[in-house]
This record gives sequence, C-alpha cells and structure tokens, in this order.
Amino acid sequence: MKTILTIFHVIILSNVFFGQVRTIHVYVALCDNVHQGIIPVPEHLGNGKDPNGNLYWGAAYGVKSYFINRTTDWELLSTLESNNPDILDKLLFKHNSKEVYMLAEAYDGEEIRTCTEDFLKAANGQIPSEVMHDTNTIQFGGDADLLAYVGHDGLMDFDVNIDYNRNTVDSTDVIILACYSKSYFSPEIREAQANPVLWTTHLMAPEAYTLKSAIDGWILNESGSEIDERAAQTYNEYQKCGIKGARNLFTTGF
Repeated sequence: MKTILTIFHVIILSNVFFGQVRTIHVYVALCDNVHQGIIPVPEHLGNGKDPNGNLYWGAAYGVKSYFINRTTDWELLSTLESNNPDILDKLLFKHNSKEVYMLAEAYDGEEIRTCTEDFLKAANGQIPSEVMHDTNTIQFGGDADLLAYVGHDGLMDFDVNIDYNRNTVDSTDVIILACYSKSYFSPEIREAQANPVLWTTHLMAPEAYTLKSAIDGWILNESGSEIDERAAQTYNEYQKCGIKGARNLFTTGF
C-alpha cells in the first residue's frame, strides 16, 4: 500500500510541477507587395521571399523578432530545417515557465493560399506533424492544441476548396490575426469545426504583440472574452487607437 501511495504522489507532483505538454502552431504568411492584395509597404518589409526583413517575421514586431528579442517568456530552442519549399523559416520555441511548445513557420508570401489552406486543414485535425527535440516527439499541425494564422486575409482575394473531415474529438482552438478575419474565415472555421478564440472585425496590423498577449491568456486557460480583452488592451498600447476602437476590433466565438 505504501508503494502504491508513493507512486500516486509522484504522479500528482509531476502534474503539479511539470503539467501537461501543450502545443501551439503559428502559420505566418509573409507580407508580399507583389502577390497579395495589400496596400504596398516599404519594399524591404514587403518582400515575401525574405523572411528576415519581412514585416510579419523579421521586422521589429514580426513573429520571429518579437518572440526572440522582445519577450522573456519564450526561449528559442532551435531553427529547424524545412523540407517544404513554401516554408522559408521554421522555429521551435518553449515557454520558460510552462510546458508549452510553439512551432512558428514563415510561408513564402506568394504561397499565401497554401499557408491559409494548411492552417484550415490543421484546424480540422488534418495534416498532423511532429518535431523531434532532444528525445521528445512534439505534436503540431492537426494535433496541436492551439493554431494561429498571422498575415494578410487572403480569403479577400481567393477561395479555398478543402475537404473537411467530421471531427470526433474536441474542437481545436484557433486565433486568426488578419483583417476582417471573422467575416471571411467564419464559413471555413465552421466547416473545420474549430473554436475561434480570437479574430477580428475590421482592418488591423497583425503584429506579434497581439499574438503573444492572446497566447498568454490561452496558456492561463482564460475564457474567450478574457483573451479578447487582453488583445484589445495590448493592441491599444502599441497602436494608440483608443481602447473602444481596439475592443470593437477583436471578438471571440461565432
């Protein structure tokens, strides 16, 4: 009996101190002046084939730069080799105090349709992928716990044609940081049977401070409305657009 109790206590302590591993997969469509229907940005920010200088990746508030240089919550574990020519950069992060791993992938801006379709398929539990780190196999893609899309709302410019599966598991949480993402992504997210934790109702700058703020709330198991408020507060802090406008910009659920 003593041995059984000891094992039981070890299991409980493991859950308390280490927690369950959770994973986040971020799909970034690099900003592209040539191949996307956007108002052009400066050339060095809008080259969709140059992740290091891109507005949504290597610039100050891009996903790569922000999570490496502007937050102490995340550690870059490795830069991974991409076997997909559409993915120009691939980074694995780990949260410094939680058992949460994040895979961020930068898609060639010309391949925004592929990026969008990969995100939507994953939201439906399709295209699972895994990453090896040390001796651990970490699940992403359709097996991730949270998916995020960052970039131009390509659904303003093109349609997607995806064969969605009927899920028998819990809905995947998704964040979509793109202009008018609720309006344009709603039909697809419903078909994917995913749970929209955060998306937008108007034009927005899909920079990484909003993503990081929303992820913070998700890690703490906050409700959609609490994450919504977090995003609004952070967006207003950086954009100086007024808290009322920021609150009107973000929403949660259908």
